[in-house]
Amino acid sequence: MKEGTLTGRLHHRGFRKNKSLHPSVYFFLLVFVLLLSLIANANQNTTAGFTLRLPDIIVSHVHQNVVVHFEDIAFHDSVVANKTEVLLNGYPVAIQFKNNEAIFSYDFPATEILTVAIGAGRLDIPVHPIPLWMSVLPPLIAILMALLLREVFVSLFLGILSGTTIIYYYQGHHFIAALFKGMLALIDTYVLDSLTDPGHMAIIVFSTTIGGMVHLITRNGGMQGVVNRISRYATTARSGQLATWAMGIAIFFDDYANTLVVGNTMRPVADRLRISREKLAYIVDSTAAPVASVAFVTTWIGAELSYIQDGIATIGIDESAYNVFLHSLGYSFYPFLALIFILILIFSNREFGPMYNAESKARSGNQEIKQLKESENGIQAEMPLMIQGKKARSFNALIPVLVIIVGTITGLVYTGWDQSVWDDGSHGLVSKISKTIGAADSYAALLWSSLSALVVAVAMTLAQRLLGLKETIESVVDGFKSMLPAVLILTLAWSVALITKHLHTAEFISQLLLRLSFSPYLVPALTFILGALVAFSTGSSWGTMAILYPLILPSAWMLTHQQGMEHEHALLIFYNVVSAVLAGSVLGDHCSPISDTTILSSLASQCNHIEHVRTQMPYALTVGSVALLAGTIPAAFGLSMWLLLPFSVFLLVLVVRVFGKKINSGSIPETP
Repeated sequence: MKEGTLTGRLHHRGFRKNKSLHPSVYFFLLVFVLLLSLIANANQNTTAGFTLRLPDIIVSHVHQNVVVHFEDIAFHDSVVANKTEVLLNGYPVAIQFKNNEAIFSYDFPATEILTVAIGAGRLDIPVHPIPLWMSVLPPLIAILMALLLREVFVSLFLGILSGTTIIYYYQGHHFIAALFKGMLALIDTYVLDSLTDPGHMAIIVFSTTIGGMVHLITRNGGMQGVVNRISRYATTARSGQLATWAMGIAIFFDDYANTLVVGNTMRPVADRLRISREKLAYIVDSTAAPVASVAFVTTWIGAELSYIQDGIATIGIDESAYNVFLHSLGYSFYPFLALIFILILIFSNREFGPMYNAESKARSGNQEIKQLKESENGIQAEMPLMIQGKKARSFNALIPVLVIIVGTITGLVYTGWDQSVWDDGSHGLVSKISKTIGAADSYAALLWSSLSALVVAVAMTLAQRLLGLKETIESVVDGFKSMLPAVLILTLAWSVALITKHLHTAEFISQLLLRLSFSPYLVPALTFILGALVAFSTGSSWGTMAILYPLILPSAWMLTHQQGMEHEHALLIFYNVVSAVLAGSVLGDHCSPISDTTILSSLASQCNHIEHVRTQMPYALTVGSVALLAGTIPAAFGLSMWLLLPFSVFLLVLVVRVFGKKINSGSIPETP
């Protein structure tokens, strides 16, 4: 080995292979690292006397809180006592002092050096915010991949991964490192946070409990008994669809309970009558949210009234939230038209778009119902078989289902009861009931009712000796297992929604549309479109309402008065805007593949999820377009709903007549 080479010189000086470094080298390195740390700390803390805590995820052009933490309590007290200004990039900012800290809100530009000066102290911190427009990429990727690949797990995974990668890339990591860290954050942050949300866990437990109950009442013959009973009246595809629609209207108090109960109950009937799983899922989905959103006594009413109350409190309107809600129903065109459109399709026996192909195959008997045997996208579960040699009794299914319905209503009344509301003589009975339901804990009510129904189903099965104890418990557990794929999809969908929240997707869409100059008469239409876009991107109608109500209501009210509108006319616009947020949220929810109610509708109907979205979207967009053009916009100019609603129905009939094709009924197999 030549000593002239680098290796030779190192070898000559003691850096030999398989030899450890001299202890003095370790000591030198340790001292060097400590010095660097001290220098860094001195630059950040000692000189300034304070440190900054920036948001973990910084997005441009969105107001986010920055926390100033004072290292020295005496310095903090001096700043407060002397009213020392906090300068941000040379300009004073409004701050709030709390627990030795100061908090101010800042709208980060695209990129800059953030300079904060307090007295003689100063900090210069480079920041690299995520461009706000990139906030639409995660939901957009998830939605496009779902529609292209027709595989929901991979699509949602890619949507979340794109969001986490963007976050870490703009935190200063190289792309490969950002991709790796983003994949880890997908599971240890977003999936876990989605699962630890109490509301989400309530939905999971409720859904799995319902799954266990449905599996059991199918095994003990209760579901077959219901099918036999309904079959006496639902003898054709038309009457079967009408029965499904009627059940969807009857279970009006909660959309989750609606989809799971109606879908699971009517699925065997739909199969026998050769109604496609896509049409069943559409009827289930398009009755659940619309009826729950406009009914007076539902689990939605509390959230709706809360959001409306926040909006009118900001504006200062002398009206109750419930009164505003009642007036807004006169402008809720989409929910009402969605319910009516189902009837138009049923009575006309016409379909169009992808639904026509699905229904034609189902009626002709050429469609293999593979959902009964195997899973295509993870949502379907193997259907349990009824035990042999036992009589199918409908009450074994009807009683547990009634327990869910009655139990949920009872739980809502119990958790929302306020004696002062019922002692108040200024409110009518409907108002008192709505206030009670609105203040209720809907998740607790659903959990109690589903568990009670499961216990009743188990007790009835054992009491009649339809199954042994071991078989009964195994049936329930198998029902739990069948819900696992749906739980995974829901969890991934909630993770996408959490990504959109962190990246402020709704703010981007809102800012984009609100920058346009609109007439006050077009504000309801703008609100409807905005609500649909946000709900489509986030998959949450409730989240959309929570975002848009406090944003849109004050803006709409201020715009109408800036344009010199009279108070009464401004109120009509305001009511229209209130309904447009709700209606747009439901429309976007119906079109979104990542919506939890859309997923639950696919689950309950055991329909391929992407096929459900693909067949439902043209119908939802058709109703939405008519609701917007023939309802929301003309109503803003003062036309009455009693004129616009019949005209809108006429347009929908015309659309079905022109574009729809007749479905051949085919022969219906005899009831076994």
